[in-house]
Amino acid sequence: MTNHTRVLVLNGPNLGRLGSREPDVYGATSYAGLVEQCTALGEELGLAVEVRETNDEGELIRWLHEAADERIPVVLNPGAFTHYSYGMRDAAAQRTAPLIEVHISNPHAREEFRHTSVVASVATGTVAGFGIGSYRLALRALADEL
Repeated sequence: MTNHTRVLVLNGPNLGRLGSREPDVYGATSYAGLVEQCTALGEELGLAVEVRETNDEGELIRWLHEAADERIPVVLNPGAFTHYSYGMRDAAAQRTAPLIEVHISNPHAREEFRHTSVVASVATGTVAGFGIGSYRLALRALADEL
């Protein structure tokens, strides 16, 4: 995989609980299933995908700094940080490669507080509302951007 482009798929709070967390909203696919799907599709697309998840805002910011410093493309599901983490937004704004914001559900079809994304204005694009398929669409979009 040495000639594959490295890509980080970064996930914010509670996404490690996929499969058990509100399956009516987030689906039945487990976090391990998400990792499998992302890495398999990445391989097909010529991408070396590394999937990470954290409940720690500071850790997510450090990962975004790493991506900026190393010019690594990112698929980012900030989870709840989407709506209020200006520190994460500022880290995402430092990107040096494409960054696709992704959401499993459609935030605009949910509670009003979820309608605002502080990340959207600094992302290359946003994919939302297609379940785990949002990640597949985001990876395809990222491959097209590269």
